Amino acid sequence: MLEKLLYDKTKKPADKDLSEVLGSSYKNWEEIKKFLNEEFGSVVEDWKFYGQKYGWSLKMLLKKRNLFFFVPGNNKFKIAFIFGDKAVSVVEKTDLPKELIEELKNAKKYMEGRGLSIEMKSKKQVDIIKKLVRIKVEN
Repeated sequence: MLEKLLYDKTKKPADKDLSEVLGSSYKNWEEIKKFLNEEFGSVVEDWKFYGQKYGWSLKMLLKKRNLFFFVPGNNKFKIAFIFGDKAVSVVEKTDLPKELIEELKNAKKYMEGRGLSIEMKSKKQVDIIKKLVRIKVEN
């Protein structure tokens, strides 16, 4: 079923599909989306198909600015950010988990910035995502 829902180029995932694939983690995704819309207003969802190996991912945009990528998986999902130098400096000074800060500091630097990917495992991580989105928007 996962193959059909996330790896079929002809069918963009719908909320019903995501609910089925993400299982209990879907409520965390709903909370993140609700936060984005309440905090920032019109957030654009741009589904992209990255081939049979990677399937569908959702690019979340504020105006034309990339906030993060949402990568659905079987009973889980990942949120992937790209942070510029200014935002990395801000993250380093926060009370976010030390291992997360270290991962970002040690990430390879590309022209767009440094990447940070978080596999969503608990409600606690939703608050981390919210904090990172705010940092991204403000920097």
